[in-house]
Amino acid sequence: MRIPRMTVVTLGVADLSRATKFYEAVLDTPPDTSNDGVTFFQLPGVWLSLFPREHLAKDISPDVNPALGGFSGVTLAHNVRGKEDVAAILARAKSAGARIEKEAQDTFWGGYGGYFSDPDGHYWEVVWGPMFEFTAAGELKPAIKA
Repeated sequence: MRIPRMTVVTLGVADLSRATKFYEAVLDTPPDTSNDGVTFFQLPGVWLSLFPREHLAKDISPDVNPALGGFSGVTLAHNVRGKEDVAAILARAKSAGARIEKEAQDTFWGGYGGYFSDPDGHYWEVVWGPMFEFTAAGELKPAIKA
């Protein structure tokens, strides 16, 4: 069976209220806090969920340690429509409390991007690439090659 799409990305957070305020500012999207103990952001094509880290670990297994252990090997990406949007999103993230890990710059593959980490240490890439196009709803789609 093929998984046709990712529907929800859940981030384990130390402080749900702080994380909700951070992502509301960065994503410029109102959160859905109608379910006690979890926050949802409805984004084009995928929802972002924030859930207390300790509860998320327990939900997976009693053997999962909720403590942070450095870089997890996972990044999230926000592709933007234009090169100039990269710096604007990084600046918005910084003003909301993010740490800029890598300033906006040209990439080795012909794009332009940078990285920030949120208050819980989750890494985000903000990137523009000439090969990316978007649907009218804002979803990423492959560029059609002639």
